[in-house]
Amino acid sequence: MTTDLQPLIDAREELLAFVRARVNDPDLAEDILQTSLLKAVRSAPALEREDRIIPWFYRILRNAIIDSYRARTSADHEVPLEPELAEEIEEDSEVHRAACECVLALIPDLKPEYAHLIEALDIEQRPTDAVAAELGISATNLKVRRHRARQALRRSLEQACRICAEHHCLDCTCEAAPRV
Repeated sequence: MTTDLQPLIDAREELLAFVRARVNDPDLAEDILQTSLLKAVRSAPALEREDRIIPWFYRILRNAIIDSYRARTSADHEVPLEPELAEEIEEDSEVHRAACECVLALIPDLKPEYAHLIEALDIEQRPTDAVAAELGISATNLKVRRHRARQALRRSLEQACRICAEHHCLDCTCEAAPRV
């Protein structure tokens, strides 16, 4: 199966803006995007659901940004990070260690409103106030809905993965989603 990468090309400016918002150097942002696009070209054949290509690529971008900061940090010279970005990097690193690709495969099976919240807030990492405004609800209501969506995803993951979900997917044996 050949995966159509046209959605990534069409969303190039949005993707570049996502990287630029997290990296202060425009040239570095462009390099990160180009490197990530190359990775996507190489890994795309393993992607089973083309409708998941944009969230999947955002994950590649976040990992590339984190790798970029790590590469620029050495024992002699540390690159100072904004506190929010440092927290995001730590969260992403933790999530990357503890979560398997099964999660992405299960999101479309959730109730549409839960799937939308997980994709918007957790995968695309859009600002909560922007998502709340888009939905016409308060930030507090959004937090409640996000919590319910995550609970539904957890139940779905436990049902689909059983044993490995109990051990935080560290030794995942599921074949529900592509390994990238």
